[in-house]
Amino acid sequence: MTFEFPDAVRLAVKDHPYRLVFATISGAHLYGFPSRDSDWDIRGVHVLPAREIFGLFETRETIEQSVESPVELDVVTHDVKKFFGLLLKRNGYVLEQLYSPLIVQSSAEHLELKQIATGCITRFHSHHYLGFAATQWGHFEAEQPPRVKPLLYTFRVLLTGIHLMNTGEVEANLIRLNEEFRLPYLDELVGRKTQGREQETLTDHDVEFYSAEYRRLRSELELSSERSSLPESPSCKQELSDLLVRIRERQPQTH
Repeated sequence: MTFEFPDAVRLAVKDHPYRLVFATISGAHLYGFPSRDSDWDIRGVHVLPAREIFGLFETRETIEQSVESPVELDVVTHDVKKFFGLLLKRNGYVLEQLYSPLIVQSSAEHLELKQIATGCITRFHSHHYLGFAATQWGHFEAEQPPRVKPLLYTFRVLLTGIHLMNTGEVEANLIRLNEEFRLPYLDELVGRKTQGREQETLTDHDVEFYSAEYRRLRSELELSSERSSLPESPSCKQELSDLLVRIRERQPQTH
């Protein structure tokens, strides 16, 4: 996918303190409904040097950085071993980061990892998406007046989960997902979010309708999980381990 990133995004990746296996964009830009002031969520995998892995000091398995100017950036990267462990724990977040088409930086190892990680996708990833949807729906119900943003996040994760169960493919973009599901109300909700009108009040009738849709799609995800032909557990642990060893061996001894 061709995508123009702000200079600040590319600079943040370039200035990362460790070598990156990949850096991609997550969040609203990946989901297809960024507002004009949406921050840029950069996610990726870094490689710790041997002197930090084997030394006595605490390692930086996860690096989190926030930048507010000239654009808002939220940068989170995990060391390669931690990221591989998360892949094996049926974590939908890391799958979406790995397969994000909004790629700021890639490598041959990134391409190999994407091939291997198809063996990490299981039908129990549905639990991740059901849990995420429940959290977002809770945010939607708790706010007065209710906002469009948590509503969109709720529907996005449910459709991503259903699509994953049915196809084994990771698709996090709500616009493309709706080409499959054809839910007529999503275009209007996305329009509100992207035009900065997400704070508009929803009527009681709207909330009642969306509540019914939430229950319907949640049930559809549960049923899709039960019927899915995806395996129950990952099958690629050895391949991930072999790749991890090769990445460590290629890493310079000094940083």
